[in-house]
Amino acid sequence: MEVKTSEDHLKVHKMKKKVLRKQIRAQHTLMRHEGIECISHATQSLVIANAGLGNGMSRHQLLRIVEEYGLVETLLMPPNKPYSFVKYGTKEEAKKAFDALNGKEVTLEDFGQNIVLYINFVEKVFWQNAVPTRLPPGLMVIEKIISPEEERRMLESIDWIGDEDTQNAQKTLKHRRVKHFGYEFCYDNNNVDKDKPLPGGLPEICDLFLEKCLKQGYIKHKPDQLTVNQYEPGQGIPPHIDTHSAFEDEIISLSLGAEIVMDFKHPDGHTVAIMLPRCSLLVMAGESRYLWTHGITPRKYDVIQASELGQKVGTITADVGDLTLNRRETRTSFTFRKVRRSPCNCIYPSVCDSQKGQQRQVQPSFPHNEMEASKLEQEYVHNVYEEIATHFSSTRHSPWPRIVEFLRSLPKGSIVADIGCGNGKYLGINEDLYMVGCDRSKNLVDICGEKNFQAFVCDALSVPIRSGSCDACISIAVIHHFSTAERRLATIRELARLLRPGGTALIYVWAMEQEYKNQKSKYLKEKNGSKDTEEEINTGTAQRPLSDQMPDSSSQNLACSDGLLTDSKDEGCDAKPVADSRLPVHTNRTSFHSQDLLVPWHLKGGTKKKGESVGTVLFPAGSKESQELSPVFHRYYHVFREGELEAACRSLDCVKVQKSYYDQGNWCVVLEKL
Repeated sequence: MEVKTSEDHLKVHKMKKKVLRKQIRAQHTLMRHEGIECISHATQSLVIANAGLGNGMSRHQLLRIVEEYGLVETLLMPPNKPYSFVKYGTKEEAKKAFDALNGKEVTLEDFGQNIVLYINFVEKVFWQNAVPTRLPPGLMVIEKIISPEEERRMLESIDWIGDEDTQNAQKTLKHRRVKHFGYEFCYDNNNVDKDKPLPGGLPEICDLFLEKCLKQGYIKHKPDQLTVNQYEPGQGIPPHIDTHSAFEDEIISLSLGAEIVMDFKHPDGHTVAIMLPRCSLLVMAGESRYLWTHGITPRKYDVIQASELGQKVGTITADVGDLTLNRRETRTSFTFRKVRRSPCNCIYPSVCDSQKGQQRQVQPSFPHNEMEASKLEQEYVHNVYEEIATHFSSTRHSPWPRIVEFLRSLPKGSIVADIGCGNGKYLGINEDLYMVGCDRSKNLVDICGEKNFQAFVCDALSVPIRSGSCDACISIAVIHHFSTAERRLATIRELARLLRPGGTALIYVWAMEQEYKNQKSKYLKEKNGSKDTEEEINTGTAQRPLSDQMPDSSSQNLACSDGLLTDSKDEGCDAKPVADSRLPVHTNRTSFHSQDLLVPWHLKGGTKKKGESVGTVLFPAGSKESQELSPVFHRYYHVFREGELEAACRSLDCVKVQKSYYDQGNWCVVLEKL
């Protein structure tokens, strides 16, 4: 009997130790990612790890759990986070909940999965809610456009089980079932064959509904093409823009069987989540149809607003005091379009397949997908540095003091990788280190070889060095050349992969704030400075940049980019983006008015190596400019706002930010691998 009691005590002791260990880990995670400090003494407020919208806990279930222990004044559930905050009326009630719930196993009602709650006290929780977002221009959602009886008849009219007939095309795609009427939409070229209509046209049951839409003014033309999609929970459709040349302006979509959240995204990265209720009609026209992508994220539940008001039509606002989970059900959409018979001449040429061949080769546009991002970087970063390597290297000879300080602080014998080493100016700083460099530019790597430095050619997204083999890494003026937030984050993740646990990385990126704490950066001060200024982001000349002679690039023509921060200060980037989101050309030695831009480099000491030079501004033959000015190359940059680089780093679980600082127009972070 005594042996069994001893075993029970040991088991309880081990369980308590495990709970304490997980509780401490939750404290560290909160501090590292959100800057929220947990405390040891009792307060009215608790943070509950493993009980968040991000891991499947609904507001209804959590409220029921926490209300057992007292009056709940506030329950905050941040979107996509695996934790929540609860504030009780008294400290005693909070202490009661802490004692009862810490280490308690509960079953998630919507998923049948068991989770363990870990509780900590917090002083106060300050959570800045997102500002309510507007619908994209030209978009409407009309509730209860049809009755439940009409919905039933329309759903029953679609035979998913019977054999495919000759009047419509039925496909089972990876993420949904699809039927086409009128014309088949071909997914291999995202278009329709306008000369091959399907027999039978649109189903007769749609006629009355379409007449109603015409009468109400939701559409100008009677549709002649219908796509019926059926989505089971967990299915979705990738973000896309319906091909301009295939269909006319208005595209309407009817939601049947269940509600859904659809995501819209502007080319500048701005996103809007929109609730489409059951029996509602989505109307996309103008900008929302031609410029914004729309898609449905494949998942089994949506984050929606809990209040009845929030669940009605409109955008989903990240109000942490009014969010919950909504389990998806089978939804069928009827999407009606009018086939276009002439080329599209919309005002969004950057995303218009009819106009792409007619566009003047001037500035590129903001990338809309991974392929475009890669192409932009190839043309406006990689190719440019190959062309300007010799001139660029001649302006890069004096190392920056704080980078030197970091390298000299490393222990003797440390293995250090310089990712994006350029001409290798940091590779020989500390002879007690084993340093290796890499760069995307072969010509810059060749210059490193001429200096007897160890360097090789590779992409910062995929560095051929064994994981965990470096004591330290540096990334100086590299990450700002990646054109999407996802690619910038992937570059930081790759740096972290190279580090051993406890290893450190120093990152420098160009700052949007070139005037900080009432001090102008060296970049602005040297507007009329020397030709070989040592600012890392030197644009090469004091002469008047060619961008001054181009169409106005004032703030109303600039496109903002989303970083990982949604609450950044909005200085200089608060105007509407241009319709075609073309990247502005920066005026050298001036403040930035856009985060994503092209910076001119005036090539000296040589001419173009190739017949076609990417980003070069050409003047008429024989003109004064063509005789006097050397070639100009445009390099893509994303300049970082205050806090953006740090937020990106904090989003990775495998590192912690040791320190961050501002250094002469650059934001800088020192990371430690956990």
